[in-house]
Amino acid sequence: INLASPDERTRDLSLDGLHTELRHAALLGLPWVVLHPGNHMGRGEAAGMAQVAELARRALDEPRSLPAGLLLETTAGQGTSLGHTFEQLAELLERVGVPERVGVCFDTCHVFAAGYDLSTERGYERVMGEFDRIIGIGRLGAFHVNDSVRDCGSRVDRHAHIGRGRLGLTPFRCLLRDPRFARLPKLLETPKSDATRDDWDALNLATLRALAEESITKDTDRRMTRMKRR
Repeated sequence: INLASPDERTRDLSLDGLHTELRHAALLGLPWVVLHPGNHMGRGEAAGMAQVAELARRALDEPRSLPAGLLLETTAGQGTSLGHTFEQLAELLERVGVPERVGVCFDTCHVFAAGYDLSTERGYERVMGEFDRIIGIGRLGAFHVNDSVRDCGSRVDRHAHIGRGRLGLTPFRCLLRDPRFARLPKLLETPKSDATRDDWDALNLATLRALAEESITKDTDRRMTRMKRR
């Protein structure tokens, strides 16, 4: 699905495909469909953004009885992809309208590759603060939780296992202890390989669960310390 495509056939097939995904989500009882805004294929960001907003709005308008909404995913900015800046995403949300049915999926690898350095505690707070200022934390509907093979600002979309890439463990620890996001779904898109016996999904989940438990323990220790002081 590429809502920004300049090719008429691709555009029409993309809109039909998005309608199908919204119907599938409704049948499965899912609240959201996650979608990359698209690639303008050299036509220019302004034209691509206008078309994405128009088609996304049509997709949400036509099956009005369907409850599922649309989450536009942050992108790495590779090639001609749209959605690699918070400003672009904010503009798309504004143009699409229907705020109750459109939001953002935050991909940690993509955001980092796009140039937002959340690899340290201070960086995490700065990036989330910038997101809140430009888009609004309340517009977040889900996270894709992935480390990055490439450096911050590389604009290369290549995922790594949790804690084994350029992000390291710190931003995931911050994310898992952030009460604002405790109830939001967080999904792995880490690499898969048939060449190893390791179950990488299980290993990545174990790493994330350990970080979550560590965060809970630290929060409990802090509360106990405050109570003792009183």
